Order: sequence, then structure tokens, then C-alpha cells
Amino acid sequence: MFTSLHHYRSACLRPDVVAGLTVWAVLVPEALAYAAIAGVPAVVGLYAAVPALILYAAAGSSRHLVVGPMSATAALSAAIVGPIAGDDPQLFLATTVALSLAAGVVALVAGALRMGFIASFISEPVLKGFIVGLALTIIIGQVPKLFGVPKGTGNFFEQTVSFITHLSEWNWRTTVIGIASLILVLAIRRWLPLVPGSLVAVLGGIGAVWLLGLDDKGVAIVGHIDPGLPSLGLPSGVSMDQYLELVGPAVGIVLIGFAEGLGAAKTYAAKAGYTVDANRELFGLGAANIGSGLCSGMVVNGSLSKTAVNGGAGAKTQVSGLVVAALTVLTLLLLTGLFEKLPDATLAAVVIAAVIELVDIAALQRLYRVWTARLGSIYGRATRIDFIAALAALFGVLVFDTLPGLVIGIAVSMLLLLYRVSRPHVATVVKDGTRWVEATGDADRRQLAGVKVVRVEAGLFFANADDVRDRITALADADIRVIVLDAETSPFIDVSAVSMLVELHDALARKGIAFRIARDVGQFRDVIRAAAPGTDLQIFPTVAQALADGPPGEYGPPTAPQR
Repeated sequence: MFTSLHHYRSACLRPDVVAGLTVWAVLVPEALAYAAIAGVPAVVGLYAAVPALILYAAAGSSRHLVVGPMSATAALSAAIVGPIAGDDPQLFLATTVALSLAAGVVALVAGALRMGFIASFISEPVLKGFIVGLALTIIIGQVPKLFGVPKGTGNFFEQTVSFITHLSEWNWRTTVIGIASLILVLAIRRWLPLVPGSLVAVLGGIGAVWLLGLDDKGVAIVGHIDPGLPSLGLPSGVSMDQYLELVGPAVGIVLIGFAEGLGAAKTYAAKAGYTVDANRELFGLGAANIGSGLCSGMVVNGSLSKTAVNGGAGAKTQVSGLVVAALTVLTLLLLTGLFEKLPDATLAAVVIAAVIELVDIAALQRLYRVWTARLGSIYGRATRIDFIAALAALFGVLVFDTLPGLVIGIAVSMLLLLYRVSRPHVATVVKDGTRWVEATGDADRRQLAGVKVVRVEAGLFFANADDVRDRITALADADIRVIVLDAETSPFIDVSAVSMLVELHDALARKGIAFRIARDVGQFRDVIRAAAPGTDLQIFPTVAQALADGPPGEYGPPTAPQR
């Protein structure tokens, strides 16, 4: 417990306290904003932050990660809870709290089963596309508040149409304060990065309402926030059947929250020279969500942006997180009245400013540029596999919602990967000095007469065995007398592929063509010898020796193969 505090040094106290103050200035307005994304009262974001910060510090493995409400999981929470709770605000809140508890239990079970590896199933391009789609969805959900018009329902495109339709109903005072808040946050981030722009904009919006009486002139504000600490215990009105109904969606919440939090934790662990434990991170995430749920809070996860603020401010240990928790408690006890005059437009501006940087078009462009003529000739449309997977996740979120979008992205990524491995590149190689390199074409003069040396740039297994057989068979024209498979670029093989090689050997032998294997390595060697004992497959240590085992005088003196 509290491993980052073991052997704590007094020299770390000052930077930890300074970092805690800096993170608090960012966390409070963002927690209020993310609660709005989740569809619950703003104070729920603060309720969630306190236990999450304390319990992650106790159970997690990162010295820098800041855990609290986040835009991605808040949007997922709203999407999950909405169909269950309908228009009942009390049931909506109770179900949101119950979802946090369900996510916490799922994460703890996953940690106990040592399932930290699950994050590897979400590729970076899929996660990038998912986050871009989610950010756009969040932005379009907040834009109506920025202009004081009714918010639409449905997917991204339906909400966009609704906003355009109702734009004539805009409130100019709301629009001015919203746009001014957005510009202020973005300008401070650009030119004064050490200043908490979100807090400055929030205080400015509150001041404008107080001085100009904007709440009496049609500008919507947050309204009453219950002061004091939250009630402890399970949410009322949620049955065991409803908890069980939330387990499935909670898996998606944990998957997203874990992937984002682990990425942030690893980034700053690498900078500080320590390591994080993926399974401990699951425990930390589980403990934080259960604590949040027991304190009437919402779903939480590790925050990349606030972790960046924490690390940039000089944090050394999780004492910074404990300082943020203490300051948030003081906010709940003493400062909630201050935030009651916060304009919804300013809150929307804080949300938009927080997520707009996640619309990383440059990253999508980089994925698109991963293409060359050679790669295109090998893989065809699957060359831009990462770009396609990112787009699938992006449009999946925009059209079908958040969790289906993630599933679509993962599914498309897996299908494209299977397509690529089922059609590996089979290259004809020639000797260039001491190296065997890919031939430049059928007319490459370095090719030996009557000989084809090929290599498969992939492991050989059931999914690509037939394709490899067909490509090698296509090389067996009338002039070919020997085909050598250079196995150095095939790190593994399975029983189905071994059977294919035996059948290929026999089929080529019937045409009077010798088929030989050279440079088998590692698993390839072990499996082929165990799965094909007593066959006529000929295996040689080098390509030169495989070629030398021909009729005397044609390719050199005969060399005994390895059986």
C-alpha cells in the first residue's frame, strides 16, 4: 500500500505540494464539467475525485498518475446509463453511481486474474480513432450550451443537424460569455501554460454573472450545489438485477479507462526511470472506482492531461494526489457556493478546450502516409491497416455510439490483421555478394538458371498455408528444377503448415522439381522435425548447401541434408 511513499524524502514535499496545488486548480473545474458530460449534478465530479485520488495512491503503482473523472469515460457513462434510467434524474444518478461500483469490481477481478495484458488488444490507431470520435461527440454535445440553444439527441450527425436547426434561437449574452471563456482558456494554454486557464475562465465567468446579473437575463448557470461531503454507502433504488445488467458495459468502461490510464502512467514512469505494474494498475483503478461509487461519485480513470500537469509541476510521489484530495475536500466544505454562479456556457467552454486537443488530425494523417508502392503491391487495400482501423473506430463512435465504436474499431483492426497475415509476401531472392536479397524482378540477372530461392516474410500457419503453397507452386514452370524455401524470415510454423510443406514437396517431386528448406530457425525447426518425422522433406543449414545438393556438376558437390 502507498508504495510511492515508501522511504519518502523530505526534499520531495515542496514539489509534491506545488504540483498538488496546480492539479487542484485544473481538476475542480474539469470535474464539474465532466459530471455535466455524464449527465449528473456537477458536484458528483468532486465527490468522485476525493476517494479516487486517495485509493489510487494506496493501490496503484504510478508515482505520477492522477485519477479522477474523465471525458471519455464520462461520455461512456452517459451513453450506458441513459437507456436504463430514462428521464428519471434520481434513477440516472443512482445508476451512474452503481456503474462506478460495477466498474470497480470488474477491474479488481481483472487485476486478481492478472489480466493486465488486455490493454494490448486495443491498438494505438484504434484508440486514437476512438478518442477523436469521442472528442467530436463531446464537443457537439457542448456546443448548444455555448450558444444557449436546446441540445439535440442521437448520434453526432443528428446532434449537429439539431444544433443547426435551433441556431436561430441563440442567446447573444450566453454566446459572448461562452466564446470569451473558450478563447481565454485556449489563449492561456498557448501563451501562459503554467497558469491554470480553466480556473481563470471559471472565476471570470462567475465574476461576470455576479457583476452583470446575467443569470437574470437568460444566461443558464450551474445553480445550487449541495455543500459538504457526500453520503457514504450504496446507491438507493438500484436492484441486484440492475447491477448485473451493468457488468457488461462496465467491462467497456474498464477497458477504455485502463488503456488511457496505463498509457499515461507508462509515459511518466519512463521519464522518471521507474516501471509500472499493469496488474497493480487494475487494482488501483478498481479501488478508485469502488471508492467513488461508495461516495456517491461517478466513473473515474487515469487522466493523461492532469498527469501531464502533475509531472510538469514537478511531482515526485503520490503525495501530490493526496494534496489534491485534501484541497478538493476543502472545496466541498467551503467553496461550493462560489461555483453556483458558474455559467453553463463557461463550463461548456472548459469541456471543449479540454477535449479539442484530442481531435488529433495530424496523427490520422501520419497513419494515412504509412504507404509505399512496394507495400501497396504486397498488401493492396490492407496496406493502410492502421488508418482504416482508426477510421472504423472514429465513425463507429460518430454513428453508433461510444462502446459500439470501440468494438467496431477492434474488430476491423483484427480482421485486417488476419487478412494481412493470411496473404504474406513471398519474395524471390538472389545472391548479392554474401547476402540473399529480394530480386528486382523476373529479369534479375542474378537469378540462377533452373533455380528459385524464395522466402516467406511471416510465420507459416493454418491461415496462410494455402496461400503460400499456391504462390510457390506458381513459380514451378518448365525451366525450374529446384525450389529452395529460405526459412530464416519465418520465425514459427504450425502443424497445418508442416502438412502443407510435405504436400508441396510431393507435388513438386511429381513434376521433377526438388523442393528444399534452408536456414530453419527456432520454433520452425522444432515443430517441423516433431510434426514430420520420416518424410522426404530436406532441410539444410544454409541456402548454398541446399543448392549444392543437386546433380553433380550442376550446383556444386552434393551435401547431405538434415532430416
